[in-house]
Amino acid sequence: MKLYYKPGACSLAAHIVLHELGTDFSIERVDTDTKRTETGADFRAINPKGYVPAIRLPQGDVLTEGAAVLQFLADTRPETGLAPQWGTLERARLIEALNYLASELHKAFGPFFAPTPLGQAERSGAEARLSTRLDHIEAQFADGRAYLLGERFGVADAYLFAVGRWVEAVGLGYARWPRLAAFLAHVAERPAARAALLAEGLTN
Repeated sequence: MKLYYKPGACSLAAHIVLHELGTDFSIERVDTDTKRTETGADFRAINPKGYVPAIRLPQGDVLTEGAAVLQFLADTRPETGLAPQWGTLERARLIEALNYLASELHKAFGPFFAPTPLGQAERSGAEARLSTRLDHIEAQFADGRAYLLGERFGVADAYLFAVGRWVEAVGLGYARWPRLAAFLAHVAERPAARAALLAEGLTN
């Protein structure tokens, strides 16, 4: 199995989950600007969408889209508990969380990473939209839970960890979201997260 990734991008979530699973895998870095991988391959021939994550499975198929990749990986080893069983309310809650992370939180960071710098008014609007979504995440932890869906680490937590790290990158800081900050620090101590961050050159 091979993960195509960009350091610090949302593909970090799949990278963490692969380490959590103890699966044999390799990684190949992608330059999403030039659409070339570190070996010089045309990434668009691998994933025509041009973005990460993408996973090449042992049989040769390529799977894309973070929510699909994360659930597929978790289901390869259901005994790990990284995703609840299909057909349960708990699985629906996972899908609910992944959809929110992908369509609302992740998407809200988009303007900050656009090729054209934001004007003052545009930045204010983007910050307001992002802050509203972060407020919702912060509220999820108000009951003292350790992870997004309760007391057990799962694939949604890997996704939130990858995306939540961007708050500092876009210059907002975590003063308004201390529970999110505590969650990120907690997940960062997991061996799988440390291994993925080290492999991507994001920590020493």
